[in-house]
Amino acid sequence: MPSESDLRRAVARHGRSLYDRRYAHGSSGNISVRLPDDVLPGGMLITPTNSCMGDLDPDRISKVAADGTLLAGDPPSKEAFLHLAMYAARPNAGAVVHLHCTHAVCVSCLDELDPANVLPPITAYYVMRIGRLPLVPYFRPGDKGLAAAVGALAADHHAVLLANHGPVVAGKTLDDAVYNAEELEETARLYLMMEGRKTRWLTTGQIDDLGRHFPS
Repeated sequence: MPSESDLRRAVARHGRSLYDRRYAHGSSGNISVRLPDDVLPGGMLITPTNSCMGDLDPDRISKVAADGTLLAGDPPSKEAFLHLAMYAARPNAGAVVHLHCTHAVCVSCLDELDPANVLPPITAYYVMRIGRLPLVPYFRPGDKGLAAAVGALAADHHAVLLANHGPVVAGKTLDDAVYNAEELEETARLYLMMEGRKTRWLTTGQIDDLGRHFPS
């Protein structure tokens, strides 16, 4: 089991990697990792508010209780409540990544999306890592109603797309959550590149076959 220090360093390492590859910019986006129950039941480490994911100090990463109380580090991200809502709905989630990545945000602004499933099944890897991606209606930044909206979908979906905002993606581990978020962004980029072209999505049978061979 990784120590708290190990988890802090891992969050900083992944933050820098996402920033360097332009999945994050400025002070946008946040990463959290759930702490073991024997350390802090329901608690998490999360990137601080107004911090740059490319320049995180592991010792200043926020340590937050399940009720949102700050226990150590700098004040947490203003979107910490999104992470807590995802953890509350998904007991097996070990980490959550929220990005304002360009292509996923672009898709989140499109009209006439299917709110039950925003992106089509373009690749097997998207289906295995994301599956169905529901759209959460627009809320202004900081609106706590967004947590309830995310929580209502999170029990059945480990990834959601916030309208005119960006994705919130969970994973069993920190690595898993980051890779899921990256797969979502790259699939959004592919989707936008295909606009206006004849396309071939995976069929229902192909999706079912993936589920049999790679159960989640």
